[in-house]
Amino acid sequence: MLQTLAEVALRPRRAAFRWGFATAAFVLALGLRLWLDPVLPPGFPFLTFFPAVILTAFLCGVKAGSAVAVASFLAAWWFFIPPFASFTFTAASLVALGFFAAIAAVDILLIHVMTRALERVQEERERNRRLAESRQALFTEMQHRVSNNLLTMASLLAIQTRGVTDPAARRALEEAQRRLQLVSRIHRQLHDPDLAAVEMPPFLHALTADVLEAAGAAEVRWEVRAAPLSLPAERAIPLALVTAELVANALEHGFAGGGRPGTLLVALEAVAGRAELRVHDDGAGLPAGFRAEESRSLGLTVVRQLAAQLGGEFSLHDAAGTEARLRFPLAA
Repeated sequence: MLQTLAEVALRPRRAAFRWGFATAAFVLALGLRLWLDPVLPPGFPFLTFFPAVILTAFLCGVKAGSAVAVASFLAAWWFFIPPFASFTFTAASLVALGFFAAIAAVDILLIHVMTRALERVQEERERNRRLAESRQALFTEMQHRVSNNLLTMASLLAIQTRGVTDPAARRALEEAQRRLQLVSRIHRQLHDPDLAAVEMPPFLHALTADVLEAAGAAEVRWEVRAAPLSLPAERAIPLALVTAELVANALEHGFAGGGRPGTLLVALEAVAGRAELRVHDDGAGLPAGFRAEESRSLGLTVVRQLAAQLGGEFSLHDAAGTEARLRFPLAA
């Protein structure tokens, strides 16, 4: 409502429109008052002039509104205040004219004050809009630079990997490179200043597809089943990293790096204020005697730390292949 009033009152208007409107408003008010004169009881000389003054002041400014007020003052005095067709002062005419002058002046003053207030509101909104655009531009640039820096670090690791002959060291560098690339992609998707919550079904679908494509796992069939759940970005980020790590772990250990056929399921469910993420593969399964809580694997260490960040519990067990589960509260 306030925005509509501001748009109407502050819309730029040419002088021809302002004075043409003022003239038309006065003529219409005078004609209507003359037409109503036979049926109106005595004592209403300014009845139709008040709306003309108010509308003109609101739409055309103080000068035009004041001009209509003066013309209405004189017309009412001449036509509708006895003695008629005369500018003679009487006690009754002075009271009536004084009343009209006071009310018209107050109306014009109030409209002027309101218009100035609307102008200030508009100026404040425009200033806030420019600040928001500047903030968005700075934030986008910062996130772009951070993401690019992560990719640069991943590229440096890739260059370093070429000169490493030790298989374990080479694998560690490749894993670090993959994680940096993943964090960069998640960073681009989730670090948005206007992003209040992340819709998890499409996000998990895109994330899983991204990890599988990066691993070249064309032989692996996959599916994402996610409840219609929204999470704030600060909780979606660690959940996304856990999901990516578990999918990559299933490809590496269950499907021999994604080169062996198999089926992968990523599921997210929510019940009674808690959520459960499951990543299941029908691959090779866990080694005999394997205990996830005792594993020194970098990937599982990262997952356990992220699970703790979410306030959740992580488990890994055999289930016609391997199934990883992360249970965590939806609220921080």
